[in-house]
Amino acid sequence: MSAVNQGTEDLPLLQVSNTTKLYGGRIGCKDVSFDLYPGEVLAIVGESGSGKTTLLNCLATRLTPTSGSVSYRNRMDQMRNLYEMSEAERRMLMRTDWGFVHQHPADGLRMTVSAGANVGERLMAVGARNYGNIRDTATDWLGRVEIAEDRIDDDPRAFSGGMRQRLQIARNLVTSPRLIFMDEPTGGLDVSVQARLLDLLRGLVADLGLSVIIVTHDLAVARLLSHRILVMRHGHVIESGLTDQVLDDPQQSYTQLLVSSILQP
Repeated sequence: MSAVNQGTEDLPLLQVSNTTKLYGGRIGCKDVSFDLYPGEVLAIVGESGSGKTTLLNCLATRLTPTSGSVSYRNRMDQMRNLYEMSEAERRMLMRTDWGFVHQHPADGLRMTVSAGANVGERLMAVGARNYGNIRDTATDWLGRVEIAEDRIDDDPRAFSGGMRQRLQIARNLVTSPRLIFMDEPTGGLDVSVQARLLDLLRGLVADLGLSVIIVTHDLAVARLLSHRILVMRHGHVIESGLTDQVLDDPQQSYTQLLVSSILQP
């Protein structure tokens, strides 16, 4: 994926400075720093236990870092340290400006209510109250993620894994967020289903101008979706740069092993 265009007027949407998470004496992630710009997709890659999911959860305020800071530029153009915000302010961000796509769709959906209700609940969380408008918007978004309109009243238990993941994506995007966190969004899906989902994600990210941070062990996913990449090992970022440059000419021996598929997820 080509690098995102950045003019001199562009300012970071997210600033991460020396973010560290320790579990007792064990390192989850250590001294991670980077800026994420509007419309940019950043992939965090590494084998299991590398710290990529810990880092993602710190960025999305699902875990509290031991040290360092994570700051977000809100719609009023104010850069705020997420961990100096109140819990209510962070919850509001997750309902409005942010989304989080889980590897297992059941973690991000209500499995006992309809597909339409899953999407509609997110709209209601930001103040929508007109039932007809909510249903129309939910119907539109189901179509955008390639779920048939006549499935709107079916609950997700009747859906395939790929359909559940597409429904989770619709639920996250319906409120026009600016930043989406994704944790192995294609994990556990058949290859053909993965390809269809990746095509869908790539189109939506481009059409909506989303900023995305995606954790994946699959370098093909990182290459297809991301502009930049961070390679993690033992909680540290050991290599970073433009995705094509890092994957085509890795400088670190660990990255070289990942690229040659010697290391398995």
